[in-house]
Parts: sequence; C-alpha cells; structure tokens
Amino acid sequence: MIGWQFAQQNQDEGGSPFDKLFKIFKELLLYTSGNVDEAISWLTQLDKEYNLTTPDYGISDFIDDLVKKGFLQKPKKGQEGPMRPSSKMEVEMRQSALKDVFGQIKKSKKGDHSTRYSGLGDERAAEIRPFEFGDNLDNLAISETLKNAYINNGIDNFRLTHDDLQVYETFYQSQTSTVLMIDISHSMILYGEDRITPAKKVAMALAEYIGTRYPKDTLDILVFGNDAWQIQVKDLPYLEVGPYHTNTIAGLELAMDMLRKRRNPNKQIFMITDGKPTCIKKGKKYYKNSWGLDRQIINRTLNLAKRCKKMQIPVTTFMIAQDPHLVRFVQQFTEANGGKAFYSSLQGLGHLVFEDYKNNKKHRK
Repeated sequence: MIGWQFAQQNQDEGGSPFDKLFKIFKELLLYTSGNVDEAISWLTQLDKEYNLTTPDYGISDFIDDLVKKGFLQKPKKGQEGPMRPSSKMEVEMRQSALKDVFGQIKKSKKGDHSTRYSGLGDERAAEIRPFEFGDNLDNLAISETLKNAYINNGIDNFRLTHDDLQVYETFYQSQTSTVLMIDISHSMILYGEDRITPAKKVAMALAEYIGTRYPKDTLDILVFGNDAWQIQVKDLPYLEVGPYHTNTIAGLELAMDMLRKRRNPNKQIFMITDGKPTCIKKGKKYYKNSWGLDRQIINRTLNLAKRCKKMQIPVTTFMIAQDPHLVRFVQQFTEANGGKAFYSSLQGLGHLVFEDYKNNKKHRK
C-alpha cells in the first residue's frame, strides 16, 4: 500500500461490524480501481494492524455478507475469474463519494437551477403574489387564498372571488450540459502522490449530485491521455492512469463534439488536470514533448480555447499542481477562453468543483 496512508477508525463509532468494514472496503475499492481481491488483501492487512474484526465476525464473514447482500458478483458456474463489484456496489460507491465530497445533500425537485427571471416558471419560490390571468392553478397558495376570502367576505357569507386568489411566485429554471474531462496521463501518479483517485471520486460525486439534484442537466465524462475517449459513470471506479502523455487538444475536441449534440443552451467544460499539454496528433502519428511548454502544442491548445469561447463554452480548469510555469500556461488558456481557473490541493478539489457548479447555475438563463 505504498503511497497511501489509512488512519485507525474510531472503534466507538455506531453501526454493525459489517457497516464498519463496508465503509473502509468501499474506499479501498476506489484505490484499487475495483480490484476486489486486492481490496480484500488490504483490508486484511488493516485488520491485523488495527483489529477491525471481532472473534464473532471476521473477514470471511464480511465477504459472505457482501455476496449475500448483492454487492459482489462471483463468476458464473463453469467460469473462472475474480469476484467483481456489482452495479449495486457502484451505486453505493457514488453515494458514498457524494457524502464525502459534497456533504449530506438531499434530493430535491427536478430543475432547481434558479435564475433572476420570475413569472411563469417551473419552480415554486417562497414569495406569494396576487393571481394573474394565465397563472397555473397548481401554484395556488391555498391558506393565503382562504384567509383573504374570510377577511373580504366574512365567515357567515363565505365567497371566493378572483381578488382573493394568491399564488406562489415561480422562477424559470436553467438547464446545463457539462462535460467533465479527467487527465489520466502518467503524471497523475508521479512523485508518490495519488491524484487520480481524488479526481474520479469527485467525478462520481458530481454525477450522483446532478442525477439526484438536477435531473434536467446532463453530465458527460471523458478521459484524456495520448488520446481522448468517453466513459460512463459506472466505469469511474475502475479508472486507472496509463503510460500516457497529456493531449489536452484531443480532450477539448471530444468535449466540444459531445456538447454540440446537447440541446441545452448552457454548456460548460470542467477540466481536472495536473500538468501542461505535452502531446498532439498529426495524422496517425503523435508529436510529443514532455520536457517543456512546446510552442507548437501550446499554440494549438490556445487556439482551441478560443474556438470554445466562440461557441460560448466556458472551460473551468481545476489545476492540481502549482508550478509557476504551469500557472502561467493556465492563465494564458483561461484568458483565451474567457473561462475560470482554480489551483487546488487534492483535499480542496471537491469543494471547488461543487461550488463552481452551483455558482454557474445562478448565472445561467
């Protein structure tokens, strides 16, 4: 487990022995990219060091419960291979990521992106106003309406008139299409620091947050190394860094293609990376330069940032590195695109992504 540290759990925490082990096991699965055998091996080592199990409930009991509860899948009869996380486990991991990164966020009504425009909207606000022709009667404020009727007409001669009607104010809700780009170049695990696990954990949390809080929005996810390709939310726990350079252009081009297919008027790109562009593709060949900010690669990247700006697609860069030459490049990129940039630690990444997503909703029509 070189490169990772696990602190001892509070033994006084509530919950069954299964619940305590399950919380740790989900984290280990994320670090091992879904490798169940490796996660169990790590859990066993942690048990030896911190006494996580009891004489009445051991690791074998825990594994049996994982299978019984449908969190792990054994190979089918006649087939060989390791156990794999089930779709139920994938959902559980996304929900855990949401709680860890964004806190306890409860599901709300669909839409939920307020704008500064009021009127015949699709989301109810707390404010109440007199009924106007064309207002939806579903938004009728019953208590206030009856109160007006009693005041205006008396209790003994109860009548309900047009002037008594009160409705809740409503707001138009914006819809946003977001593409999340995740850098999976080799530098994401260099220098003894695991940067890919926090990145995919944030992606899982963001996907769960949008799905439960803003179901009208869309989130597409892509990864980029030498090339770029789209992945599904269910693929995130299994995401691994490869022996890749950083082809930011391939990622941006794919993101733009994905957003062209979305009908939402509000579009944005979130890019999580730790380095500079070091690779472009010329025909079928790759042009790479990992030693410095290659002018040819940088110019093409900045030109693409300008194209995104013309398409009204802001790019928000979350740079999880703060080397001066990288900061200068990100400043150039942000200026060309008109977007935003954040220089984040791994611990602060989730908070920044979450806050920026929420703030963007407040400024969208």
